[in-house]
Amino acid sequence: MVDEWAVRQPHPALRPFISRYIGYRRHEVTPRVHRGLPSRYATLVISLEQPVRMARVDQPGRGLQALVGGIHLAPMLIEQDRSQTGLHLQLNPLGTRMLLGFPAAELSGVVADLADLGSPGLVALPDRLAATNSWRRRFAILDEVFLAHLAAVAPARASPPEVGQAWRRLLTAGGGVRVGALAEEVGWSGRHLTERFRRELGLTPKQAARVLRFERAGALLRQHGPGDLAGVAVACGYYDQAHLSNEWRALAGCSPGTWIAEELPALQDLAGTADEKYQGT
Repeated sequence: MVDEWAVRQPHPALRPFISRYIGYRRHEVTPRVHRGLPSRYATLVISLEQPVRMARVDQPGRGLQALVGGIHLAPMLIEQDRSQTGLHLQLNPLGTRMLLGFPAAELSGVVADLADLGSPGLVALPDRLAATNSWRRRFAILDEVFLAHLAAVAPARASPPEVGQAWRRLLTAGGGVRVGALAEEVGWSGRHLTERFRRELGLTPKQAARVLRFERAGALLRQHGPGDLAGVAVACGYYDQAHLSNEWRALAGCSPGTWIAEELPALQDLAGTADEKYQGT
């Protein structure tokens, strides 16, 4: 059986909050445990088959039909079934105040049950999405539910513009900018920027830069494999190959080579699936 991937941007009114929808139907999935790596996004995952089970010793066997998590500094380990169908939503961490009613900092390093957020429309999403086999229809349901949710929730106070400016600058630079330079650009002291940034995203600017460098390294490894780690290290602002490898062990829980070996087939499939392109129904 052929795996299916479907990727689409949300409705224009939702794009400040949600980067894209990713639908997947996979068969004969390996390895047994998937590493959810740190990235620039908060994440919403909705399973349309068995509940998602986090590989955590403190919550053995606990499964969630839909889960949401913030930016993190360690891999989120997920037990994988051989067959999987679901949706993965990439959320703008500065948009969670408006979309979900609280800052991304409250989700940093944790996984929450979507059902606990209290919105009937959101709680009903897994059942509504599972009731159709059409990716186009599923994406339309997501648009419908989140647009209605935005209209219904009380407007949340926006993030400070200085934090948004610092975050965008970090994104543009791939993490390659010092905190002192960021603070000078936004007109705050380094200490004040660090505290307000952490209050919104759950990470300090220095930690966020670390995640963005790691994410960029992952993108280069997807393209070129682990054969030129020294070149990837230089391109992403690491001191040397050893620094890159140490960061991967800290943030991914494994070496770059191990990650590529575990995840490459799925990464190649997803990388070849453009927005508005559907493989399958």
